[in-house]
Formats: sequence, structure tokens, C-alpha cells
Amino acid sequence: SCCANGAERMAQVWLHNEMLQVEGKKMSKSLGNFFTVRDLLDQGVPGEVIRFVMLSTHYRKPMDWTADKAVSALYKINGFIEIVSQLGNLADAKELVPDPELISALGNDLNTHEALARLDRLRDGPEANALAANLVFLGLLTWEELTVRIEKLNSVRELLNRLETQLQEKRVNAKLTKDFSDVDRWKNLLERANVSVMMNSESVNLRAEVDVELEILESLK
Repeated sequence: SCCANGAERMAQVWLHNEMLQVEGKKMSKSLGNFFTVRDLLDQGVPGEVIRFVMLSTHYRKPMDWTADKAVSALYKINGFIEIVSQLGNLADAKELVPDPELISALGNDLNTHEALARLDRLRDGPEANALAANLVFLGLLTWEELTVRIEKLNSVRELLNRLETQLQEKRVNAKLTKDFSDVDRWKNLLERANVSVMMNSESVNLRAEVDVELEILESLK
């Protein structure tokens, strides 16, 4: 690391975390549950999800990688990004210093679990900029990644607003013609695109889930 980064000394302390488990069992080639970070990335698990799961356990305790934890981390991070996209401003967020309570948690024997818990307490609207700043400080996302993800969220939100109006118009026409085939087609495509479709007698509400398929949404006419 010193050679790669042109530094005489990178750190004064070296730590080894506790044992790594997979679904409650020791990771072992003999058990067939051995994998690397590269394996997870190749399977489509985002880097920020891997980092979040790893940081969610204190280094002194055994870390148990599970599929449920990975899914939970993905939804958690996407939720953070959505809050920042709706209530934050990245330009202002970049001017903020790391949250003192988060720094205190890290200063307490590198308590990464408590540091991540602090992110949850920054979810309120007034703290959206602080949430963004600390997501970057912890290395979960970069500013560039946050920018790209927020731009995609805004595009999806605008697209869904248009599709809600169009789908409602199709429902009104279907009630008159008694032909709901086009409405059903749209609903199926939306669900394939990972969009939840909620309809009642008065309105249509579309909600984007994780990993929205933009190509499918843009194909709807």
C-alpha cells in the first residue's frame, strides 16, 4: 500500500476482524460456501451493499453474510438515496463536515455498527444533506455515484408521473368499452419493470422498487 500510494506509512494499527460466516456457518471450501468479494460483484451484488453488510457488524464479532442482510442493505441504501434526492442538495452537502456523533462512534473502538445506526437517525428531512455527506464519508458511495443515482431517480419519478396519468386514462376508457386488455398489459409490463401498481376507483399510483427497468418503462405507449 505504501508503494502504491507513495506514502512512507499508511497506518500505525493493523486489525483483524472476527471470523466470517455464511448463513450462520463458517465459510469453508469444504462446505462449498466459500466466495470472494469479486464473486459477489460478478453475481450483481453492488459494492455499496457489500460494504454496508460488512460494516454493520463490529470487527470484534463474527460477521455473518446472509442473502437477507444483502437485500436489507440494498433497500436501506436505496432509501437513503431517495431521501437525499427529494429533500437534499448535493452542492450544500459537500460543504458539510462528518457528523460528530458518527465520528464519536468510530472513535469508540471503530464501532461501525453504531456509525451506520447514526445514518438512520439522519433520515429526517432537515438532515438530508448530512445524510449524503456521511454516506460519502463512510465510503458507501462517492459523490459521483450519488449524483448518477439521484439523476436516475428523478428521471424515473418524472416518467412514473406521466405513466400514472396515461394508465388512469386507459382505465377510464376500459370501463366504457369493457375491454381491459390494454390496462392489464400495462400492469404486467410495469410489474416486470419492478414497479408496484396500486389502483383504486379514483386513481392510479405507481411506486418504483429496487432496480427499475427503465427500458421497459420507456417502451410503454
